[in-house]
Amino acid sequence: MSVRLNAQSTQEKYSELLDKYDTWLFDCDGVLWHGDRLIDGVVEVLETLRKRGKHILFVTNNATKSRKNYKKKFDKLGIQAEVDEVFGSAYASAVYLSSVLKLPKGKKVYVIGMDGLEEELRDEGIDFIGGTDPADNTFEPPSEILPDFSVGAVVIGLDMSINYTKMCKAFRYLHSNPDCAFIATNKDSTYPGSHGLLPGAGSCIAPLEYALGPKRTALPIGKPSKTMLDCIMAKHHFDPKRTIMVGDRLNTDIEFGKAGGLSTLLVLSGITSEDELTGPNPSPTVPDYVTDSLGDLRAAS
Repeated sequence: MSVRLNAQSTQEKYSELLDKYDTWLFDCDGVLWHGDRLIDGVVEVLETLRKRGKHILFVTNNATKSRKNYKKKFDKLGIQAEVDEVFGSAYASAVYLSSVLKLPKGKKVYVIGMDGLEEELRDEGIDFIGGTDPADNTFEPPSEILPDFSVGAVVIGLDMSINYTKMCKAFRYLHSNPDCAFIATNKDSTYPGSHGLLPGAGSCIAPLEYALGPKRTALPIGKPSKTMLDCIMAKHHFDPKRTIMVGDRLNTDIEFGKAGGLSTLLVLSGITSEDELTGPNPSPTVPDYVTDSLGDLRAAS
């Protein structure tokens, strides 16, 4: 059963929560902000954690921005953060390709995604095609697309310029070559925009998986995959028993934390609603703690 915290909870209860964990992992969209709008109280809570000597990391499935661009967003919103504190699924996907899959020289990646994913691939020394290339961002019917066995992987993230040409190219490379890796930065069905939910990376991937059939599904790198946690722990050393994952989604953030042996705090400022926890058909995924918003933790100061 979750411990439910709210505006009526005592300062002591929130202080106990802060004291219990040395490392705090935060999702971003729906936890720290909605689009470009900062959630009330976030800056104060993060400052309190830093003053108490806590280790803070930001773990996001959003692959539209590189870590460097995320740093710019943090700066713009007045949140203290360093590049090496940010772990996005775009960065994790690039590291997976270079360090785990060890994509051979001479092989390239076909990208369905945005410039943040491209930047992380470039920084890892991975050659790629597609993505933001104007030749692929067209509504003209695709001409003949030939197999290309130099494409060693297809990587898909959220792409706000998704189109049929990109789908056809990705399908051709994967369908014609069983050795071509099929990677998803994440499979989030939606993401919280400034004015409500919008389709996420998983919604870009689903049509391609449907066309390819059940034997050809994308390997997800982001939450809740343990690959993301392995990437974080390779760069930062912390005790999972003294670590808490804060997120707004049960099926990604909370499952990610539980799979990694971390404690979990669900905030109700994003995707998940109270009804999913206490309604007639509650989710089988149960967080350790629940609060309305990260700003509630200001009560501890």
